[in-house]
Amino acid sequence: MRTGNEPLQARSPLKIRCGLALWGLLWAVAGAVAFADFGRPEWAAACAALAMVAAADLIMVIRHIRQGPHYQPGKDVPPYEPDHGRNDVFGIRNDRDRRRGRRP
Repeated sequence: MRTGNEPLQARSPLKIRCGLALWGLLWAVAGAVAFADFGRPEWAAACAALAMVAAADLIMVIRHIRQGPHYQPGKDVPPYEPDHGRNDVFGIRNDRDRRRGRRP
């Protein structure tokens, strides 16, 4: 049974981000081709640059999806243990003159 503060049905947004990146890539390529046909090289270059950004995002999202449950956890992956203030690397104080995790 999962314990933690995350919702039981929480899922990674990578699949929807993949779909949106693909949608943006298709529209940017179509825009670059259309503007090139109409003799607007500046707008065609802008759409081509946008297509390169969408393609890079799509490649990164697909890579993260293929890396497995670390980036897209399922029901069988236990939640991460909460910090509870023990990770005080930078010496940040959470109360007056008291460090995290120490008793007064």
